[in-house]
Amino acid sequence: MKKLILPLLLLLVLSSTARAQDTFSIIAVDPATGEIGSAGASCVDGAASFGGIIDIITKIIPGRGGVNSQAYVCIPNVNLNNAITEMENGSSPSEIIDYLLNNDACSSQGFDPQFRQYGIADFDTSGDPRTAGFTGNMADDYKEDRQGATYSIQGNILLNQTVIDNMEDNFNNTSGTLADKLMAAMQGANFAGADSRCLARSTSSTSAYLLVYRPDDLPTEPHLRLNIEEMPFGEEPIDSLQTLYDNFLGVNDIPLKNQLKIAPNPVRNSLSMQWNDRLNWQRLEIYDILGKQIEVLSLPESGILQQTWNVDHLNPGMYFLKATTATNTATLSFIKE
Repeated sequence: MKKLILPLLLLLVLSSTARAQDTFSIIAVDPATGEIGSAGASCVDGAASFGGIIDIITKIIPGRGGVNSQAYVCIPNVNLNNAITEMENGSSPSEIIDYLLNNDACSSQGFDPQFRQYGIADFDTSGDPRTAGFTGNMADDYKEDRQGATYSIQGNILLNQTVIDNMEDNFNNTSGTLADKLMAAMQGANFAGADSRCLARSTSSTSAYLLVYRPDDLPTEPHLRLNIEEMPFGEEPIDSLQTLYDNFLGVNDIPLKNQLKIAPNPVRNSLSMQWNDRLNWQRLEIYDILGKQIEVLSLPESGILQQTWNVDHLNPGMYFLKATTATNTATLSFIKE
């Protein structure tokens, strides 16, 4: 039900949440495969209440590019949404940043655009990579953004420059897939106080994520989505992210969609979903044919292999059940009679 309580969060904790999105992150593309990925972490108390930072600071257009938007963000992150719209309209990374600085959508909170931080990586019309970054002079120290040919790394309220140095070195010196390189970049920041607010906890952060799209992936079905919403005090989220990534590599030959079965289809009253193995459920949602979210479904209890929901209240027509686990996302269609 997390999406349903977001408006309440906006009213109750907007000021603290807006400031809370100080973080370190990387956005990158792989010209050889066309993949686009993002990874990041932050020390945010209560991050689990809004699903972690993944859907707040990053968005990707499969086959085109992606944006990370952090530091004093508003929720929803309108600047991030506007950046993606500009990317869809054909703007380059540097043009997008110019647009954001001239059209800051969150200034009503009282924060100047110079509080913001952005990282952007995309492909131009010839398939060549482009990158750009921005760090406002009013963002919290230590702050920096750094670009390479295929990546942009950025962070603020960091312990020191070592966070950016390590992330860049690990990314550039790791062979393998884009996901391998992003995971290595995150490990470069795996030390106490990478986000300086977590120094007393002896962790880098409290919340972390890793997201990768292949060029033909649907926006709702990334190749890889790992989300550590929030770890208990003193436990390292990048370690947990690594565990999820290692598990993903072990089961990657079995797509999530192939592990799920819904019945009956068409359905009148009760819709059931079955699966064959234990899955770490994070979100189950129903969308209509226009892509509008209709309902957030109750999550299965741990260990069970089937869940049933009453859908009698839905109008006749086609719907989509979007299933999200800690490691992947799948979308199943069904017809309501």
